[in-house]
Amino acid sequence: MRPTSRRVGGLLALFLVALVARAAEPAADMLKAAQAFLSTLSPEQTAKAVFPFAHAERENWIFVPHAREGLSLKVMSEPQRELALTLLRSALSQRGTMRTESIRALENVLREIEGPKGTNVRDSGLYYFTIFGSPGAQATWGWRYEGHHCSLNFTLVDGRLTAVTPSFMGDNPAEVKTGPMAGKRTLPEEEDLGRALIKALDDRQRGVAIFAEKSPNDIVTGNSKRANPLAPAGLAVAQMTPAQSEQCLGLLKLYLDRYRAEIGTDALAKIRAAGWEKVHFAWAGGLEKGQGHYYRIQGPTFLVEYDNTQNNANHIHTAWRDFSGDFGRDVLAEHLARDHAKP
Repeated sequence: MRPTSRRVGGLLALFLVALVARAAEPAADMLKAAQAFLSTLSPEQTAKAVFPFAHAERENWIFVPHAREGLSLKVMSEPQRELALTLLRSALSQRGTMRTESIRALENVLREIEGPKGTNVRDSGLYYFTIFGSPGAQATWGWRYEGHHCSLNFTLVDGRLTAVTPSFMGDNPAEVKTGPMAGKRTLPEEEDLGRALIKALDDRQRGVAIFAEKSPNDIVTGNSKRANPLAPAGLAVAQMTPAQSEQCLGLLKLYLDRYRAEIGTDALAKIRAAGWEKVHFAWAGGLEKGQGHYYRIQGPTFLVEYDNTQNNANHIHTAWRDFSGDFGRDVLAEHLARDHAKP
């Protein structure tokens, strides 16, 4: 039996309702987790953990060992730590959660490597949760999880999740050489799939993709509050074969798939809408393991950066930035213009 137009319309409506519900799930889970976490804090802890939404601290992100604002895992009770980590898990995929746990564990490795010098700096408890604003079902608020080599920033406007960038993950050592964790690699695919893609290009394509013989010493955008588009460089997806395009897509998804499927799917849809064929893959440095190297994936709306140059090319930094959407700026601007404009 052929479906009637009314039946098709009904199915489409159900699909759209399901799509909206799917997109709302991370925001609802974040809200529930944030409220549960905040309900356990003493007044003194709340004063450390909570800032006004418009406070400048919300955009003051950093990924090196540094004194931070917020409440650290180190000073929380065990139930508070579990609730804080539940908030973190409300945003991440299983893979992303494992990444954050491995990054924290590497602080113990660094403490062993550095000896007394690292005793007070390298601490897996020095990862901080900070809430900006008052979480509510229709509220505008945000939160951050941050410590050495990890900075994850979330913005919700009118109760909707609107931004998960800037997003940073790194590791040092990229491959643990000694001790009980010897052989452990926290971000292996980010390195291996990037190298596989540059090697999959033919000589002509590789000549376009490689923009420098020596890699920069770090990601180029650093911890800038605004990620301005870098100078165009590299090979466009439009110049790749279908197989190479799929390799590039797989590499990009490593960064999006750190988050829950709903978040990664929506981010990829935005990238595709701006033109997948316009995305460029650029490389600098050596092609072999152990040689300093850098790559970036850049499209009209976003930038992914990867660098592995420091510590004899055994120290990785990665970042995902949105040119207009970091800290939810684009949606916030629309929100303020619509709801808070002067009469």
